[in-house]
Amino acid sequence: METVIVERDSELLGLTTVTLNRPEKLNAINPRMHADLQEVCAQLRGDTAIRIVIFTGAGRAFSAGADLKDRVLSGEGPVDPLQARHLAGTGNRTSGALEDLDQVTIGAINGLAIGGAVVFLASMDLRLAAKSAWFSIPEIDLDIPLTWNGLPRLMRELGPARTKELVMTGDRFSAQEALEWGFLNRVTADHDLLPSARALAAKLLSKNAMSLALTKSTTRALANMMVPGDVTHSDREYLMLATLLAQKKQSLKSGGEEA
Repeated sequence: METVIVERDSELLGLTTVTLNRPEKLNAINPRMHADLQEVCAQLRGDTAIRIVIFTGAGRAFSAGADLKDRVLSGEGPVDPLQARHLAGTGNRTSGALEDLDQVTIGAINGLAIGGAVVFLASMDLRLAAKSAWFSIPEIDLDIPLTWNGLPRLMRELGPARTKELVMTGDRFSAQEALEWGFLNRVTADHDLLPSARALAAKLLSKNAMSLALTKSTTRALANMMVPGDVTHSDREYLMLATLLAQKKQSLKSGGEEA
């Protein structure tokens, strides 16, 4: 695949590692990466031999979030409103595909994780981060709401007050802070991130497969009862509206400059 690397572990049978692979762009999430991740998830759903999946990033970042230079909605986007609405839901479908995997998913966070990347991580079961890793959710500063069904997932993981603070302010937070707030399971030395993730995977692989699978599906159902994901059913429309307003703002600015 063009933007992700999928590797079956040769030593730990039942483990696969998926690496976001646009290091020159800090693994920013473009339409191709969305498509690749959705395809990987579709393949994993039918592969019962794989029980644990680690997600990490190539180079010095987990992911810089949505690639704003190559996003699915732009000023040159589709004129058909239903097609635009479908494209606006791309991030929702990718994060949903990650969350719906039957395998236990582990996020191994190397370096920064921004915006949509934080939503991807909130869609995973367990999260480990390198000590130097950091996070931010800057969407409001970019004049768009946080979409991709991120709010209910963050609300479950961080609680209402912390979610509102981080999303409204866009403030950067450290791996240690994320650990203290319950978003992370562990913080490791930078060089020990992937070995620690593999050690956790090995421990999980030693458990009874059916019991582990039932625990995953039950905890996922309980999380959905706590904060239903469908409360953000209008995510696509919010993103479309924000995009239209940004285009109008840019048009007015350009007109003023010309005058």
